[in-house]
Amino acid sequence: MPLPDLPFDTDAMLAGLRPWIECESPTYDPAALARMMDLVAFDCAAAGASVEIIPGKPGSGPSVRARMPHPDQGKPGIIVSGHMDTVHPVGTLAKNPFRITEGRAYGPGIQDMKSGNYIALEAMRLIQRAGIVTPLPVTFLFTPDEEIGSPYTRGLIEAEALANRYFLCPEPAGQDNAVTTGRYAIARFEITASGKPSHAGSDVKGGISAVRELAHRIIEIEAMTSDDCTFSVNDVTSGQWVNCVPSFARAQVLSMAKVQADLDQGVQRMLALAGTRNGVQFTVEKTVVRPVWENEQPETMALYQIAKDLSAELGMDLPYQSQGGGSDANFSGALRVPSLCSLGVAGAGLHTLDEHIFIDNLIPRARLLAGLFTTLTA
Repeated sequence: MPLPDLPFDTDAMLAGLRPWIECESPTYDPAALARMMDLVAFDCAAAGASVEIIPGKPGSGPSVRARMPHPDQGKPGIIVSGHMDTVHPVGTLAKNPFRITEGRAYGPGIQDMKSGNYIALEAMRLIQRAGIVTPLPVTFLFTPDEEIGSPYTRGLIEAEALANRYFLCPEPAGQDNAVTTGRYAIARFEITASGKPSHAGSDVKGGISAVRELAHRIIEIEAMTSDDCTFSVNDVTSGQWVNCVPSFARAQVLSMAKVQADLDQGVQRMLALAGTRNGVQFTVEKTVVRPVWENEQPETMALYQIAKDLSAELGMDLPYQSQGGGSDANFSGALRVPSLCSLGVAGAGLHTLDEHIFIDNLIPRARLLAGLFTTLTA
């Protein structure tokens, strides 16, 4: 099937994307995510999809599954998987409002990854409007917890991956228009320190500070970083009263490796830190793991070649890469489902108050997605 000449319109896409950006949806705010998913569900239904809102587990927002009309709906086809949660707390919009300036569009979550999700849906909307029947049925799955490792929706993502022939993930485009054909393995940990409380004013020596011990541990953990396996600590919390010697402190650790064996070794190093030192009990709990998606798997490279050929027809180079930073494709790739990631929009400022996309990348990337939808066959 030749590439469809669909009437993509930059201004219309930006106008449709804007409500998604202005509906803030941080991972840890289920109510905000529910509002976001309601908006997404409506837009999916307006595009002609049969929509299902999947309730979230306690502490999580819901997911949306949208099946585009197709004579073979329900049979293995294409799954487009993307997250709607962001790392930006409600209120970030005041600091980084949606705006268009100098060829860029700004806003929290616009690059990671609401714009990619939006153009994928827009591509299918225009395909439907043109009366084109794609060779395979297309399903969208939008989830609420990717930024914390998908602890609630991993099973859902894996089930959809196994039920389909191809897995497309519109995470942000890589440098020089690159797509992703492999991702590093990731593990997360919760670390806690338990000391002895006392009054910090009248009996400071009577206590044992959990914060002090945790601070030493954080320095040790980050010093374990090597070229093969990295460690980073954040989300550090303790008590609220400065007049108390802190008896409890906690933090989270993110570890990443290019090879699963290196991550497994890093996990063992982390778990070995548990125990008592300087009167403080230290615990380490492994929480979320993303398996390595090995680069250049034959099934993925066959899919990549199709995308590369389509991109060439559109006048674009399409390099590929393996990279860090987890995505839904870690799960599908580990299951050996043909997967392609970073099909979304190029930009910069990922996870910062400068997050933006390059507007002139919207239509080329939407056309590439439309080409995949109308080209991929069984």
